[in-house]
Amino acid sequence: MLRGESLAAVRGDRRLFAELNFDLQAGEMLYVGGPNGSGKTTLLRMICGLVLPVAGRVLWGGEDIQSLDDAYRADLLYCGHHTALKDDLTGLENLRFASMLGGRPVNEDEALAALERMGMFEVADLPARVMSQGQKRRVNLARLLLTRARLWVLDEPFTALDAAAVEALRATLADHLRAGGMLVLTTHQQASFDGITVRHVEMGQ
Repeated sequence: MLRGESLAAVRGDRRLFAELNFDLQAGEMLYVGGPNGSGKTTLLRMICGLVLPVAGRVLWGGEDIQSLDDAYRADLLYCGHHTALKDDLTGLENLRFASMLGGRPVNEDEALAALERMGMFEVADLPARVMSQGQKRRVNLARLLLTRARLWVLDEPFTALDAAAVEALRATLADHLRAGGMLVLTTHQQASFDGITVRHVEMGQ
């Protein structure tokens, strides 16, 4: 359902990648690897329609994502390297606000349950400005438990997580894939799942 065809990206006068191709089907994961500065985040943002390719195109269901607009965004959840939480909002408020922007408003009980599953019930009433980076990351990732998006694009989702949070996130990702969802991610940690097809794109080669 997700395909990249002959993609190319340039930063300044430097070519990050060219003639990059991938194909991802329901229930599969695409692992984007490579050294820092090789274009991993650029590729993820390109898949989300936030960066335009210099050449090539990204297809969703056989159609160029640039022609799909809101229809594609409804199927997509992107968690970038930055948490994008609003400092003056509490953990609960941030989560409900993000869910509303994603097109699926949730009630307080649903949001609290998601925070609890990510081990973040304690920050439900804390403003984001006083949270640690790990807490902010886990509040942001709690969005995964509330979305109906089929395609998850995650940039270094395991960063700043303790061991318990890493395992909770692994379980959430595995459940999504086994339910027929799709996952694109970069990570420096091992992220394979039993019975799941993992495709690879290695940047900087």
